[in-house]
Amino acid sequence: MAKVVADISVSLDGFVTGPDPGPETGLGVGGVPLHTWALEPDAIDAEILADTTYATGVVVMGRRLFDIIDAPQGWNDEMGYGAAHAAQPPILVVTRRPPDTVRLADRVTFIVDGVGSAVSKAVTMAEERDVVIMGGGATIRGAVEAGVVDELRLHLSPVILGSGTPLFDGNTPRTLRQIHVRASSHATHLTYRVD
Repeated sequence: MAKVVADISVSLDGFVTGPDPGPETGLGVGGVPLHTWALEPDAIDAEILADTTYATGVVVMGRRLFDIIDAPQGWNDEMGYGAAHAAQPPILVVTRRPPDTVRLADRVTFIVDGVGSAVSKAVTMAEERDVVIMGGGATIRGAVEAGVVDELRLHLSPVILGSGTPLFDGNTPRTLRQIHVRASSHATHLTYRVD
């Protein structure tokens, strides 16, 4: 059965974007350094990125993140899921209202009945490969809160953003079990078991 992994880059002060993220501003003001590990990887980052990309069967994301990657300056043939790997796994987008037009329509399905439903459908589609919930912050918060995440994988970037989109905000307190830590020159890659 597929493993469900919530995977996201986060700043030292707990933000997954800088202020004002969106289709025109991507990760928001000052947010690009969150992904230095993926965009300018050292050998450790490159290995982690490749392993994660190749293990992914289906991606789940929220609508705000989808609007950014589907924008004209979003994902393309050179830059996509897995950064320069530009992999094209099926994508399930959690939204209340699908957009009228979609640039990446060939690989996207919109799920209107919540993150739990999206993860359930993704597990069926992924078979033995991983289901990766790649964000944004609200989607990962909701998935953890709904109890549908097996592992939380954080890429802790050495940047303090000061504000932006928080990863966790008002969630139920819980203790996770740390199962893996690997440091590179750009990030500390942390994996936790979510029980």
